[in-house]
Amino acid sequence: MKMQLLEIGAETEQLSACKLSLLLGVFTATNQVERFLRFSRKILDAQQAVLAFHNEPYIWYSSNHGFKAFSSPGETCLSPYFEGRAFIDHQHAQYPNLVQHVSHFGVEAKRYVAFDLRLSDGVSIGQVLFFDLHQECFNLEDIIAVQDFTNSLTHLVELKADYTELKEMYEQQVALNFSKTKFFQIIAHDLRAPFHGLLGFSEVLAQERETLDESSVQSISEYLYETAQSTYNLLESLLNWAMAEGGRFIYHPINFELKQSTKIVCDVLNSLAIKKNIQLIDQIEEDLKVYADINMITSVIQNLVSNALKFTPIDGTGKVIISANKSDTGVHIAVRDTGLGMSQMQIDQLFQESVTASIKGTAGEKGTGLGLVLCKRFIDLNHGEICVESIEGQGTVFNVTLPIATSTHQALVQEPVHIEKVKV
Repeated sequence: MKMQLLEIGAETEQLSACKLSLLLGVFTATNQVERFLRFSRKILDAQQAVLAFHNEPYIWYSSNHGFKAFSSPGETCLSPYFEGRAFIDHQHAQYPNLVQHVSHFGVEAKRYVAFDLRLSDGVSIGQVLFFDLHQECFNLEDIIAVQDFTNSLTHLVELKADYTELKEMYEQQVALNFSKTKFFQIIAHDLRAPFHGLLGFSEVLAQERETLDESSVQSISEYLYETAQSTYNLLESLLNWAMAEGGRFIYHPINFELKQSTKIVCDVLNSLAIKKNIQLIDQIEEDLKVYADINMITSVIQNLVSNALKFTPIDGTGKVIISANKSDTGVHIAVRDTGLGMSQMQIDQLFQESVTASIKGTAGEKGTGLGLVLCKRFIDLNHGEICVESIEGQGTVFNVTLPIATSTHQALVQEPVHIEKVKV
């Protein structure tokens, strides 16, 4: 043959486009394509065979020398020649046209027989061609036997496709059920305690107001406000988490100055920093731009800075610093604190979606355990990266990398894959 032979393996990138071939286990121990071609050749006593599925980049070749892959020459579809019949042999009216068509691919033979691979609904998914240099025509009984074998192959394709689809649906449902269970566990765990406080002190104000002095009323009011505020923040985090899990966030990237996000964050959290006697320092330059969803990135920075403030000492020496620099690979943002730091075990579990009790901050603050999970999800949606460095007793640095601002507002496009070809 003069077709272009490809020595490829399971790791070849374009192999992922061979969906039907992969269903039949090419390059595995249960290679149904290779078995089908080998047994069919024995039934027909044919020396060579080629099987091609529609719209796949490779075709599969079987001979006495083994099973190999070829780059698809393009016009491999033989469907128009069948004219409604299941196979084409020497008695078919289109047999001469079929021979002429395949000869353009470098196939040199004296006899041919082709089968249309049809699903139960009559849709063609490809063809298989048997050929060699023998002079006598293929036996009709052998052709009918191979036709039955071909029907079994297409039925196997349908079964495997249905199984794969059902398996994917099952896995999605399991993941969805796990997310729902985790969601309700978090709600039950994190909302029960604050509502006990809200209900208890509200009852005191409602039933014992006349027995309280102004100082007590002020203390209870402050407690109710702070608890209501933290509970609202928790509910907002839960809603954001649920929306992220359900894929309901719309990724809307724009070119914007990173300072816009950090200014919002510092304005919101500066009062908390002052209350805890911590320096909140914004070192982001005015003209540093990124290409991302501004709402998601602002949320990420707010979560990271809030976390840093939570675990930084309140003795007046604590600092939380936001900085950034640009390189060829993107814009690198760092949120650094001089806080408690973390062990390696804690670092390994940071971005895991598990229901665990949140560690209390330096002023007794409680967390939801959702902040960093959301950060990871938002950074992934923005085609960025997030990682952490920490030393116990010295502090923590969260590093975020985002795409550099573009002038065209277009997402990155993957480069085409090129596979070298050699002739045999």
